[in-house]
Amino acid sequence: MAKIIPFKAVRPTLDKVSLVTSRSYDEYSAAELASQLDFNPFSFLHVLNPAYTNQQKIGLEKRFKLVGQKYNDFKNEKVLIKEEQPVFYLHEIQSKNKIFTGIIAGISIDDYQKNIIKKHEDTLQYRVEFFKDYLHQTGFNTEPVLITYPDNEDLNSWIQTKKDQNSLYEFSTTKKEKHKLWRIDDAIEINWLQNKFDEIGDLYIADGHHRSASAELLFEEDKSSGNPNLNHFMSFLIAESNVKIYEYNRIIRDLNNYSKPDFLNLLSNYFWIKNKGQELWKPTKKFEFGMYLDQEFYSLTLKDENNFNSALESLDSQILYETVLKPILGIIDLRNDERIDYIPGNQSIVTIKEVIDEGEFEVGFMLFPTEVSEIKALADNNLIMPPKSTYIEPKFRSGLLIYEL
Repeated sequence: MAKIIPFKAVRPTLDKVSLVTSRSYDEYSAAELASQLDFNPFSFLHVLNPAYTNQQKIGLEKRFKLVGQKYNDFKNEKVLIKEEQPVFYLHEIQSKNKIFTGIIAGISIDDYQKNIIKKHEDTLQYRVEFFKDYLHQTGFNTEPVLITYPDNEDLNSWIQTKKDQNSLYEFSTTKKEKHKLWRIDDAIEINWLQNKFDEIGDLYIADGHHRSASAELLFEEDKSSGNPNLNHFMSFLIAESNVKIYEYNRIIRDLNNYSKPDFLNLLSNYFWIKNKGQELWKPTKKFEFGMYLDQEFYSLTLKDENNFNSALESLDSQILYETVLKPILGIIDLRNDERIDYIPGNQSIVTIKEVIDEGEFEVGFMLFPTEVSEIKALADNNLIMPPKSTYIEPKFRSGLLIYEL
């Protein structure tokens, strides 16, 4: 029984929405970032990086305050406006290969703490505290937590009907994505949506574990202030069949002093190995792994698919860790070991080949994407997925909708 609320979002004016919104700050190359900041005065990147003009080197607290000031400048200049009444939104993101549609709403911290909002990833405390301080100093968040709900015929039907109506926004991006946004301000519709999600039951975080944990920490520290906005955080609610889950592939800098024949021999204890030569081969099913080594591709098929006692043990990323990365390659800490790096599965495996052929890395492993059912099984059993197991779309644009604290 999840509780969702409408909220008074801050958003760009209709004439500037395509200029204001941006991808996540860390997705830009240095050249792209400089171009946006130099030639687009309305980009939300100016809010996220307010010291760019003067190239100032400043401490975090001052930087966060400057972000808050620049955000207020955007509001004072009417680049951003605030809703007069609390509303929900329906948001459609059309990429080259898929259309994502979700409902943007406030999610209850109380539900998060009661595990009605379920998690499957661990968080790093320093990152949680960092973003909590950011929220406290800036007073806003523009990155909703991506949350899935079980497919629901009533919601699907309502979404299709709503999408036949005129949208509030419709714009395209330089990445050839098309975005539409509908405002849901009718009291009857708002009440219907709240009741519908109250009936649905548990929800699952797909992406945004650190953001939700930071919102909870801020609530615990500042709840005595009586600020009602702290009781919720912004979420993008999407049917579980509508998310796109990619794998995170692994690239390793060395073979831990093993020769190639010895390394392959050790792998053969766990996998049936086939040399695929120059075929750009990647896994086609669970318990199957791809490998690129010494300018050749290999398929690795797990020999024993039944020797598992939990959803975590049977997860492909955990299997690779327990059979190869830890015992053979000596990689224990998947977050911090400098010998391992990760490439999301939305990039071509040619990228893995090129990186390894350049010589900085010696071997790469390709995984089959995790299923939604596996993520839910982990969350339902309070199990934590290994780091960098999933890369999940859609990704939300900064500056499109803002939740004020």
